[in-house]
Order: sequence, then structure tokens, then C-alpha cells
Amino acid sequence: MSVLQTLKERSNNSCELCGATEDLKQYTIPPSLNENVDNDVLVCHTCKSQIEGNTEMDPNHWRCLNDSMWSEHVAVQIMAWRMLQRIRNEGWPKDLLDMMYLDDEALALARATGEDKDASEKIIHRDSNGVELKAGDAVVLIKDLKVKGSSMVAKQGTVVRNIRLDRDNEKYIEGKVGAQQIVIITDYVKKN
Repeated sequence: MSVLQTLKERSNNSCELCGATEDLKQYTIPPSLNENVDNDVLVCHTCKSQIEGNTEMDPNHWRCLNDSMWSEHVAVQIMAWRMLQRIRNEGWPKDLLDMMYLDDEALALARATGEDKDASEKIIHRDSNGVELKAGDAVVLIKDLKVKGSSMVAKQGTVVRNIRLDRDNEKYIEGKVGAQQIVIITDYVKKN
């Protein structure tokens, strides 16, 4: 059974965050690269577009997290925590965050994207043109890069999809070139 089909069964064909039943999509929570039921949630178009920053955040839409934060599925709990962190200045999300419990492993994964940090504390990854990079973006190499520890050379023009961001250094991203997972310096990429 596919991951999407498993998610549909698990959620009873509804958004695992807000409960909507139309235009449902599978969403892999960053920084995960692998699609599987433990790293993915089923979300509606409205939730997905706000999660990815494609539309303006509507704090009232996220009042639904009052219910979904209690999900038995860790991926749903993590997404609820992250979204509550994004809108915590509204007031009411702080109360929900105070009630919420995540075990240490889930909390570490939830914090991986820095949702709980103020804007001044966040590490922002930028490509060679100064464009902000986000986990899951695709980038293009702007010069040939020798891969340390191997004889491989990643050629200029190579597209690296579904990147992960280094939490500790704004100059490092990770991605797959061919079958090999490598660390790339952001000065040598541009957002695709």
C-alpha cells in the first residue's frame, strides 16, 4: 500500500490538521527526505499553502490545532507544535503549547526547523544570489564541485532536489547528487 493510501486510511480521508475533506495532499515534514507514514501527514490545500508560506498565515484557521495536537501520530503532533509556534504571538497558541507534550525525540525533530526561535535567532540559508532557501527546495550547482572523500565531481548545472538545511551553519545544505548524499556550501548554488 502506498504512503498516500495509508495516510488516507489513517486520517479517514480528512486533513490531519484541520479536518477538511477536499483537495488533500501528502506532506513530508522537514527535514525528512524519506516519504513514509512516520514522516508524513495528510493536509488540505489551505493548510499546506500556509505551512509552506505560499499564502499569508490566518491564525484563526489554526484554532483547529486544539483538537489535532492530541493526535496519536507523532508527525501530526510535530506539525501542530510547529504551527502553534509560528503564531504564538496571538496569545491563545501559548496556552495550547503549555498543555502539549512531545517526547524528547519528537521535540528535537519539531525544533529542527527553528519554529520556536525569534526571527533574530534563526539561521537563514541563502543561495549565491541572496535568495532564502527552505528545506525541500531544489537548487542548481553554479560550478563544478569536487566531493570530499570521493573521486566524484558534481557538475555545474546539476539539480539537487529536496535539500535539507544545516541547523548550525547557514552556509551548509545537504542533498543527493546521484546516489550520494553530500554537504554543499550555499555560495555554489542558486535556487531552482
